Formats: sequence, C-alpha cells, structure tokens
Amino acid sequence: MTRTLIVCFAVLAVVGVTSAQAPPAQPKPDPKNLTFRGDRFKPLTWDQMSPEQRKMVEDLVSGPRSGADGPFNVLLRSPEMGNLAQKFGAATRFNQSMPRKLNEMAIIITGRYWTAQYEWIAHKRAALAAGLDPAIVDAIQNGRRPTGMAKDEEAVYTFCDELLKTKQVSDKTFAEAKNAVGEKGVVDLIGVMGWYQTVSMLLNVDRYPLPAGAQPELKALN
Repeated sequence: MTRTLIVCFAVLAVVGVTSAQAPPAQPKPDPKNLTFRGDRFKPLTWDQMSPEQRKMVEDLVSGPRSGADGPFNVLLRSPEMGNLAQKFGAATRFNQSMPRKLNEMAIIITGRYWTAQYEWIAHKRAALAAGLDPAIVDAIQNGRRPTGMAKDEEAVYTFCDELLKTKQVSDKTFAEAKNAVGEKGVVDLIGVMGWYQTVSMLLNVDRYPLPAGAQPELKALN
C-alpha cells in the first residue's frame, strides 16, 4: 500500500470518528405547533394563518432559528415583507463575517439606542456568552462609553455609536472600522444595525412581552 493511500485512509478514519462523536442535530420545531407571543398584535395560531403567513412560518423554522420569539408575530401581518425580513435578519445574525462577540456588541448598542427591552435582555445574554466583557455590557446598558476595550471592540463601538447619534461616520471612524473588520465587515455591521433597528421598532410598537419573570433592564436615556 502506498504512502498516499495510507494517509487517505487515516484521514477517512479520523473523519469517521469525528462524525460518530458529533452530537445529533436538534430536531426542527413543527411550524403548526409554534407558540407566538405579542401584546398589541394578537398572537396568531396556525389555524388562523393565511397560506402566505404559513409559508413565512415554515421558512422561519427551516432556517437557523428554533423558535418564534421576537418580532415574527408582528411581521406575520405583512408576510411577504416579513419573510424577506426574517431571512435578511438570519443572514445578519448567523452568517456574519465579524466575530460573534462584535456582532452581538453591535446588536446591544442598537437595542440600547432604542430602549428595546426584550431585544436587550435576549442579546445581552448572547453577547456575554460570545465573550464580551461584562463591564462593557454594563457600560452600554447605562449609556456610557466603555473603557478598556480591545482595538476591534473600540472600532465597532465608535462606528455604531457615531452612526446612530449623528447619522454619519467620520473618515477616521470609517478607516478604523475597516481596519478592524474589513470592507465586508463594515457592510455587515451596517446591515445588522439596520435589522435590529427594525426589530426594535417592531417590538416597541407591539409592547412585546418580556420573558416570564423578567423585568425591564434599560432606563430611558436623556
């Protein structure tokens, strides 16, 4: 047996072991049994949905999400737009070119800007799980510029904060963001901020209920 064949068989063996040890994929929820929540927009059930709404729900659970919490009950009222929106949202959250920590940082900065309570609670947890320093999260929660940020964190924070507050970014801010995450990362950063501004507006208009037992964590900023 040649050395090349031996190497090939060894690689195949490792792949086989890795596959055997990998945890099984989580089953997708049945779209007919999804539970939606809402306040001003009454939660819809499968039996109440139009064919277009059912299509949106089927596409929602066929993607990377495993539930329907968040803006989707509201978006069902305009299912053609809602289906495009949820796919765009999935791309901004799950197919990012930036590290997850920076992506979640941009999300909580946006949620803080809109005082979107549900969005904040959900993504504060995600940001901490992704490795964002709790002190940075705490500063954002309280409307302060964090200290002690890494260079890439500082570039993302400055970009998001400046764009939200002034509707523009300076040449210096743009250059630092580009150096930190690349041109694609800058576009992805704008995209995730845009999506979560939409989410914030949808949740705030609906007065979307917080998880059971949760209390609002954001105070209004002057």
